[in-house]
Amino acid sequence: MDLSPWHRRAALRALRGGRLIACPTEAVWGLSCDPHNALAVERLLALKKRPWEKGLILVAASLEQLMPYIDIPSGKALKRATLTWPGPATWIFPATDFTPMWISGDHDGVAVRVTRHPVLLALCQAFGRPMVSTSANPAGREPARSAFEVRRYFEVGAEGEVDTLVPGALSGLAKPTTIRDAATGHILRR
Repeated sequence: MDLSPWHRRAALRALRGGRLIACPTEAVWGLSCDPHNALAVERLLALKKRPWEKGLILVAASLEQLMPYIDIPSGKALKRATLTWPGPATWIFPATDFTPMWISGDHDGVAVRVTRHPVLLALCQAFGRPMVSTSANPAGREPARSAFEVRRYFEVGAEGEVDTLVPGALSGLAKPTTIRDAATGHILRR
C-alpha cells in the first residue's frame, strides 16, 4: 500500500511537532517519533512504561541516514549489516556522540535498521532522517498486530496519546526483527 499524500503530511506534521505516530512495520505495529526531540521520546517511553535505559531502535530509509549515529567498527561489521539491508534485520553499532543518550539508553551502542517496509520507508524518506521505532504496546503486553489493537492500547487522535495512525499492512514477519551485534554477528534477540 502506498502512503497517501494526506497521511504523509499528517505524519510529518506530528513528527516535526514532537508528537507520536503509530504505523505498521515488518512484524508488528510500531510507535515512532523524532529521535532528537527529548520530550517526544519521553512521552513515548512513559506511554509504553519502558525504562529509558533499555534504549530504542532507529529505523531509516538508507545507510546514509544512519551514518551520523553509528561508528563502523570494521568493514566486516558493515558488510554483515548491509547484506541484510534493506530488510527486517536490526543491528547494534557503536553509537557516535551525535546519538542522543535517550536513544542509546544505558549502552555504548545503538540499534539501527534500514527498512524496506513501504510505509516506514516513505516516512523516513519524507522526514529526511531516521525515526524511533518501537512496538505499539505497553510493556508486558503483546505488540499490536492491527490498527484496531493500537486503538485498544492507546488513545489516537489530535488530543490523544498517539497523534496520528498511518494506515498500512504489516510485512508478514511472525515476530519482531532479530537484533544482532554488528561487531561480532552474535544474536542478541531472536
